[in-house]
Amino acid sequence: MNFSLTSHLIGAAGSNVDYGETFEGLMQSTGFLNLDWGNVVMILIACFFLFLAIKFKFEPLLLVGIAFGMLLSNIPGPISDWIYHPELWVSESVAVNGVDYAKVLNEGGLIDILYIGVKTSVYPCLIFLGVGAMTDFEPLLSNPKSLILGAAAQFGIYVAFFLAVCFGFTGPEAASIGIVGGADGPTAIWLTKALAPDLLAAIAIAAYSYMALIPVIQPPIMRLMTTKKERAIVMKPTRKVTKQEKILFPIIIIIATCLFLPSVAPLLGCLMLGNLLRECGVTARLSDTAQNALMNIVTICLSVSVGATAHYTTFLTTKTLLIVVLGLVAFAFATVGGLGIGKIMCWATKGKINPLIGSAGVSAVPMAARVSNLEGLRAKPGNYLLMHAMGPNVAGVIGSAVAAGFFMAVFAPMV
Repeated sequence: MNFSLTSHLIGAAGSNVDYGETFEGLMQSTGFLNLDWGNVVMILIACFFLFLAIKFKFEPLLLVGIAFGMLLSNIPGPISDWIYHPELWVSESVAVNGVDYAKVLNEGGLIDILYIGVKTSVYPCLIFLGVGAMTDFEPLLSNPKSLILGAAAQFGIYVAFFLAVCFGFTGPEAASIGIVGGADGPTAIWLTKALAPDLLAAIAIAAYSYMALIPVIQPPIMRLMTTKKERAIVMKPTRKVTKQEKILFPIIIIIATCLFLPSVAPLLGCLMLGNLLRECGVTARLSDTAQNALMNIVTICLSVSVGATAHYTTFLTTKTLLIVVLGLVAFAFATVGGLGIGKIMCWATKGKINPLIGSAGVSAVPMAARVSNLEGLRAKPGNYLLMHAMGPNVAGVIGSAVAAGFFMAVFAPMV
């Protein structure tokens, strides 16, 4: 085909095109004409979270995905048809009849498909499998008194629960809000998706935000509740734990806990399975996969799909703001509870236990333990508390899971 013939064909085709209609159709296909104030606010919030995650490294492995999912679901126009449909998950029909997964698969976008893993609890449980494989329970086994501090740090969960009830939230909603005090994102997601799915975005973002802000929130409370003399206490090294103890621990814990609270079996079972893969010595490949490849893949899917649920139609409400405030209260009182029991144990042992390790009873592993260690070093150079603080820290993981199992057993029949 020569040049003149090509030009003739293009000209002939162009003569039948209404450029006005074409331009109008192009504009209609963009998101600009559908842009609402809510979209703008949520896009700004998403960009702010990305700034915190990238610039200040606030829980970046999770916050980057959450913020980007939030960004995707709040861009208006045809893109939403390919990304996320809130009405498939939160509507009067869903509240009465449950989620229609066949409809989700047929009509859902990318995030809708990924979100099935959240709704079915697959992602939180797999996250716990990876956490178990990465966690060394030796500090807890070498000092079983750490279980007391881990349990004490769950105080904030119940404080926030009762406050939420006082503010008019239902029992299942209050339980989901209270669990933020455990500083355990997967547990908060696992419980909320079952008891209060419409609050999932607010609770997940509150939980992960406060986990990221542990170095900011906890130190002032620690200094307020303890004296410099108490913070300077040097603790003696703990005993060496045998391999047999490490293998038996996850088996005994899962049997004992699940006999009392069967509802926590999926979450705690995955945690203990991951730890058994780590400690038994014959599943090194599986342990490595759980710690690395599997954990990373699930983290991407979980964070992006949870972030996408923060659509402005359900997120920009006074209820969300109240949840964020109550989450902070829960986290603060969790720290207070751990420190309070830590001070009592310090007094009872005549100064052998540094109360700072009590604040590590929240289950943000290992960040809370690192904060306790830093405060000990500030009070007295060379006062390394990290291994001592890891005991209450891993105990807090178990404690928050048990608290979630208790709430599930009590309130799941009401949903």
